[in-house]
Parts: sequence; structure tokens; C-alpha cells
Amino acid sequence: MSEVATIGGGCFWCLEAVYLRIPGIQSVVSGYAGGKTDNPTYKEICTGTTGHAEVIQITFDPKQISFNQVLDIFWHAHDPTTLNRQGNDVGTQYRSIILFHNEEQKSIAEKSKQEFSYLYPKPIVTEITELRTFYPAESYHQNYFENNPNNPYCNFIILPKLQKLGLDGKGITS
Repeated sequence: MSEVATIGGGCFWCLEAVYLRIPGIQSVVSGYAGGKTDNPTYKEICTGTTGHAEVIQITFDPKQISFNQVLDIFWHAHDPTTLNRQGNDVGTQYRSIILFHNEEQKSIAEKSKQEFSYLYPKPIVTEITELRTFYPAESYHQNYFENNPNNPYCNFIILPKLQKLGLDGKGITS
């Protein structure tokens, strides 16, 4: 039986590209969550007025990868110490956020946040909150890295992130 996790750590294209390369991940959908606007569009998200963050919703096989392992990757895949920003992406839509689906995920997320605080010289500002509604992003945002290999953002931001994490453009490296 599959489980679902919803997280955000800057641009959803980056996190999507990372998690699509992890064994046990069955699907990744880019979208919006954590705000108040119903059915937001990308244009609305970019204004910063919806309250939503760019997030990914991950469906995974807990026999292959645990929620805790999903979070281990999360802490390494972005900077959770920068409030409302990842690199050049600035705004509340780029905040670090874990949206838990149940009390067990909440507990694991809070413990994980404490355990990984040693990695960073500044305090972790990641928001941990209950998922109310997830809105899938427009179709052109899905599988963005694979579908846009010549896009400068993909080459200068996403590819170096994958390399830093030990992932190449096609899958897990040994």
C-alpha cells in the first residue's frame, strides 16, 4: 500500500527532479498547498498573495522508502534556514514546508527537523503544518526537468543540485 508526502523547498521543479530519481518513489506531482486561495494558478502563486507554497506531492512505497527517508532527502535537497527564499527564488511561495497527512507524519517531521538541525549553522525555519488541500500545478510544470532539458534554469540550477546530491540526469548514481 502506498503512502503520500507533501513537501516544499523552493521551486517545485527542483524537488520534483530529485525525488523522481529515488527508488521507491512511485510518482511526484508539482502543485500548491498551505494557503487560502481555492484552485490557484501559477500566475496567482507568483504574486505571493495566495498563501500557498510551491510543493510536490510524493506517492511512495513504504516497503522501499520510509517517510523518514523521504525527509532525509528533503533536508539535503534545499536550504531550510532561509525564510521565504531558495537561492534567487524569493517569496512566501518558496518557503520550506512539510505538510503532514496524519499525526504520525507530524511526529516524524518534528523529530526529523530536530535531528537535522546540526547540519546548519542557522536555525531551521521549515514550517510543519497539516495539509488541508493540495492543488496540482498546471500540466506544463509536471516533470519539468525531463521535458525541458535545454531550459537555462534546468541546466544552471536543477542539474547542479542533482549532481550535488549524487544523482545524475537519469537516475541514482552508484
